Amino acid sequence: MTKPDPLLLAAATDVRMNAYAPYSNFKVGAAIRTVDGHIHAGCNVENVAFPEGTCAEAGAIAAMVAAGETKIAEILVIADAATPVPPCGGCRQKIAEFAGPGAMVTLCSTNGAARDMTVADLLPGAFDATFLDHPATELS
Repeated sequence: MTKPDPLLLAAATDVRMNAYAPYSNFKVGAAIRTVDGHIHAGCNVENVAFPEGTCAEAGAIAAMVAAGETKIAEILVIADAATPVPPCGGCRQKIAEFAGPGAMVTLCSTNGAARDMTVADLLPGAFDATFLDHPATELS
């Protein structure tokens, strides 16, 4: 069984309580540890005009960038579900933007279940900047 990092788990658990989820009642918290060792947290913020809300992972990434950092060493996400909940597709791409393929992702449930994976496991075949480095060629 995965043993989540206690500092990341505490940060994600605490911020999860601040989530604004009046429509789904599904509160999510996320905490990032940067390569410099700092922790940044975020929670989901819903909006009646779906899908205009913000995911917890995106909130944590925004807090990290606002603090002047751009490199994720690891991330932990916690939600109240029977099993650990993975990030949505958009957040997987956001995580991959700031974390290397080997960065650890820990998914937790409030019931104590946890699962570890890497960013590469979370988003195989990720779109990255290398795709932008080559000139387009015409198809024949």
